[in-house]
Amino acid sequence: MTHLSLSDWPWAERAGIRGVLTDIDDTLTTDGAITPDALEALQALRDAGLPVFAITGRPAGWSEPFALAWPVDGIVAENGAVALWRTPEGALHKAYLQDAATRQANALRLRAAADDVLAQLPHARLALDSAGRETDIAIDHSEFAQLPAADIERVVRLMQQHGLTATVSSIHINGWIGSHDKLAGARWIVRERLGRALDDELAQWVYVGDSTNDAGMFAHFPHSVGVANVARFWAALSHRPRYVTLGDRGQGFAEVASAILSARAADPVHPAHAAHPIHAMQASGT
Repeated sequence: MTHLSLSDWPWAERAGIRGVLTDIDDTLTTDGAITPDALEALQALRDAGLPVFAITGRPAGWSEPFALAWPVDGIVAENGAVALWRTPEGALHKAYLQDAATRQANALRLRAAADDVLAQLPHARLALDSAGRETDIAIDHSEFAQLPAADIERVVRLMQQHGLTATVSSIHINGWIGSHDKLAGARWIVRERLGRALDDELAQWVYVGDSTNDAGMFAHFPHSVGVANVARFWAALSHRPRYVTLGDRGQGFAEVASAILSARAADPVHPAHAAHPIHAMQASGT
């Protein structure tokens, strides 16, 4: 596996990072739980005034408690379809990319696709978090059940035959209806929460991920980082991260945060404790 390490990331580029976008499973978490070092890294980024948005294939229901509890500025769940964030009063706000009528109509097609997958691969299993899904379906391939590569490819093909967009994460095969994806979700949450156009400031953001469903983000962002366990998917990635951490999962994410914050702390142009954009908007009543 040939790649650049974080030590190859130019100091000035790290100092200019204005926000962080990150995957969740096997990037912040291990076996579904956030690692302490990743949680500390999220808090350090927040304390330094950097917004952090998590972009995940996990369902809205699974993501809700973490949108409230973690020091993040929002979570985009179901690969760009549902956005969740904590209001200034501490309540949960949920927004949908698709309207209610579209979601209701899509639910019938999604159920038919799931039934077909399970009929043709009787040993396959829906993800255990499926009860919390509102706009997609997910087949477990590595979280609690195991599917070989050939079966994973077959599930993807079956989903596509039903007109679904299908991607493979480190644990699930996700299928949904629509052209949205993690990148669309990232653009959406930055626009909703910060009032800014993400594509106008790509050089000031970093994306951190670990799997094949992060390939589009790795391709789009000049500053992209894979945590070390991305090695599992290296050969299958259509686009690879520019840098790879030494540590796996949360440890790797903590390395990314440290690389950014150490550069900003030493750079007077990007003070380490600049006002957090979202907090500034809330303080001004906007």
